[in-house]
Parts: sequence; C-alpha cells; structure tokens
Amino acid sequence: MIHTTPVDERTRDVIPQDRPIIVTIDGPAGTGKSTVAHNVALRLGLDVLDTGAMYRAATAIALDHNIPLDQSDQIIRIVADADLHFDWNRDPPQILAWLKPLNDRIRNEDVSGAVSGISAIAPLRAHMVRKQRLIWQQHPRLVSEGRDQGSIVFPEASTKFYLDADPRVRAARRCAQLAAAGVNISLPEMLKRIKKRDHLDSTRADGPLVCPKDAIVIDTTDMPFDEVVDTLVRAVHEHVARA
Repeated sequence: MIHTTPVDERTRDVIPQDRPIIVTIDGPAGTGKSTVAHNVALRLGLDVLDTGAMYRAATAIALDHNIPLDQSDQIIRIVADADLHFDWNRDPPQILAWLKPLNDRIRNEDVSGAVSGISAIAPLRAHMVRKQRLIWQQHPRLVSEGRDQGSIVFPEASTKFYLDADPRVRAARRCAQLAAAGVNISLPEMLKRIKKRDHLDSTRADGPLVCPKDAIVIDTTDMPFDEVVDTLVRAVHEHVARA
C-alpha cells in the first residue's frame, strides 16, 4: 500500500529546483524502503527510483519466457532486449518491458521467490547498475532505493540511509501486504523466507546488501511511518544546508 503525503505538505520541504541531489535508501526486505522513498521524494520534490522493481522485472521476464534461472546468458540477453525503463509520468513510476507495464506482475509470489537468485547474476547486476546511473543522468534530482545504492551504484550520494527492522516485524509487514492483495501466508513461513532472503542478499559476491559506512541507520521496528519519513526529510535538509 502506498502512503501519499497530503498535497499541502508537498511544497514545504522541496529542495530548490536548481539543486542536483541524489539520496539513497538501502536495507533488507520489509523495512518499508519503497513506500518511504516514494513519500520522501514527494516531500522533497524529487524523482524516485525503485531499483528492486528492475530486478523483479528481470525475474518476471525469465519466468514468463520459461528460461531456467541458471541460464544467466539467456536471461541477460532477453532482459537487455526488453529495454527495462520507467514511465516517469506515472506516480509512482511504472516499470516497462518492451514498452509494456509490469508493475502488477513483479509483485507476484513466484517472482518474490526467485528474485534473489536473479539478482546474484554478476553480468546482470553490471547491466542494471549502468542503467541506474543513466537514469540519474536523466533525473539528477533523485531518491534511489534498493540493496546497493549507497554502497555500489551511487557511492557519491549526498545523503545515504540504511533502513532496518526486526525480522519478525518485517515478516509481519509482508504478510499484511500480501493479505491486502488476497494472498495469505503464515507468519512463520514468511519469517523463514525473510531470513533466507537476507542471507542470499548479504552473501552474494556482487552488490551484496551492506550498510554503507557513511549511511544514517534508521531502525523502523517501532517507528510510525510518518516519523520515518520526517526523520529522512530532516536529515536531507541538514546535509543540504551543510553542503
């Protein structure tokens, strides 16, 4: 579920239009990165990049074309042919493959179960990193969220955040999200999946999930959503003021 900042709040914190800025938000699954990034971008008047959607789109493409997940060369070729990019006229931006939207498809359970394996393919990550950096060139006022944004893709980012939360809380959030979409998974099963995903993401050789040394760490376990967004917005403005 996307929380949307009220319209009368959207101009108060806007970064001056002539100010290029890159803000990164990293962290494990279930910490609220996508929703937080969307709302922080709204508050600051910036564009938002959901890099996880790119890897999910690659996973959906492989699954829908019956490409075995260990056939990395085939996966890379078809993902490159799909020309993944975003429709920036949508809010939030919509991921496209062959000019067709994939936003609904990429949140399905089969994609969630396979995306870590796809994300570990080194040449695919290199391809995605190039595309993400190109997006920044085209959208130089950006909030970018994912697993390796502050550590690998945008190490020069003006402000970096790392969101974290207790695994059980993250699992409960995922269960609630899926239940809202009509998919019911038990909390123990989701907790098992979350822990497995954490392990795969943090131990892969290329672009592993790490907390950048210069990131601001936010534990969202007991924080209301609005407080998380407010904390990030304040920190960005403090960094802008010092720059």
